[in-house]
Amino acid sequence: MSAVYALYGDGHAAQRAVDALRSGGITDQHITVMTSEPMEDYEFGAIDRQSRLWYAAGLGGFVGLLVAAWLTRMTELSWPLPTGNMPIVAWWPNLIIMFELTMLGAILATVGTLIVTAGLGRQRPALYDPPVTNGMILVGVESPRDRAVVERALKAAGAASVVSRQS
Repeated sequence: MSAVYALYGDGHAAQRAVDALRSGGITDQHITVMTSEPMEDYEFGAIDRQSRLWYAAGLGGFVGLLVAAWLTRMTELSWPLPTGNMPIVAWWPNLIIMFELTMLGAILATVGTLIVTAGLGRQRPALYDPPVTNGMILVGVESPRDRAVVERALKAAGAASVVSRQS
């Protein structure tokens, strides 16, 4: 992985760097902004804000509901226990199991989606520099097509030094 990045001390300088990268033809999908605290006051704080987590949780819940409906019905029909004039498949007691498996499906899908989207299973760490934990803001581009354009944009925004890493 190759990367070019710079560290900034405040949000205004980081926003200027993001704007300079955009004017240099770099899209938001390729720009990495890393901070140790939320930066919602700045426009770069909304980069990569959209999420499909709700869809994953909804799909996991729906799959859990289908599995629960099948499991309870199949269990009651496989071992029928006649109880007077009542039906073999009793939906009211089954609703408890259906609710629990619906929630289990939604929770497992949410956790799985978070693990995948957070990149917890990746081998290499993403673009990172230790001063980020001390309040600096990292703005950079992984695998840039034109290194010179990225370096010029980051320096124009006021970066003291631009780091270019090859691995």
